[in-house]
Amino acid sequence: MLAGAAAVTLGMGALLAAAWAGWPRLATTPPDRLTLWGGLVFPLVVLTALVAAALALGERLRPGGAALRVEAGARQWDWRFAYPAEGLASAGALHIPAGRDVDVAVTSADVIHSFWIPRLAGKIDAIPGHVTLVRIHAAEPGRYEGVCAEFCGLGHAAMPFAVLAHPPEVYAARLREAAR
Repeated sequence: MLAGAAAVTLGMGALLAAAWAGWPRLATTPPDRLTLWGGLVFPLVVLTALVAAALALGERLRPGGAALRVEAGARQWDWRFAYPAEGLASAGALHIPAGRDVDVAVTSADVIHSFWIPRLAGKIDAIPGHVTLVRIHAAEPGRYEGVCAEFCGLGHAAMPFAVLAHPPEVYAARLREAAR
């Protein structure tokens, strides 16, 4: 992205410098040709290359194996988390292994809620009857605060949750403790 932005900036800067310097070839070039090549073709080539690179490289940016899948269910006014691979569940706290990608499948049982962990991921909506997916990654063990960021009724303020990132070697034991 930085290289693409730099290419566009340098190209436009060179064109501006040529205009200021009174470059004769620029003065004789029809404006519609400048618009076509400088304003459409050049940016289109750069942006196409950036999109291709993002699609080709995007999923390989984080090291590690396959992502762990967790299901997050919202309802007025709490969060429930299910761990299908382990056959366990927890309430009010999402337990994840530190240093591993986790795909959280978010849904709602009643109204629209919002799943947001500011230090780990962007905000996504929890919509009744619809599953949205967000990938989170806690690089270090610790506690991360999550909130419902969509007003969902009078109990909305009492709907925070915690994300507890455990060292990988104790994750399974901590999850079993939380499920009890």
